[in-house]
Amino acid sequence: MKNKLGDLNNHLFAQLERLADESLTPEQIEQEAKRADAIVSVADRIVGNADLQLKAAKLFAEHGQGVLPMLPKIGSSDV
Repeated sequence: MKNKLGDLNNHLFAQLERLADESLTPEQIEQEAKRADAIVSVADRIVGNADLQLKAAKLFAEHGQGVLPMLPKIGSSDV
């Protein structure tokens, strides 16, 4: 699975549309609100991870190869 941050954005907007659906019953609204909380929780983790990767990339850009031993390994195909 190769999801991108743009995919996350699409999921968030889709959830927003479901929450704005005026035809939902109170029970369905409650269910969608719970789903939205779960989605936001996962989204926060994804965004935090992306921020950490960006910070690592900035360190690499500023300091070059010498900083690599100090950065955590996050996958086999990473720099």
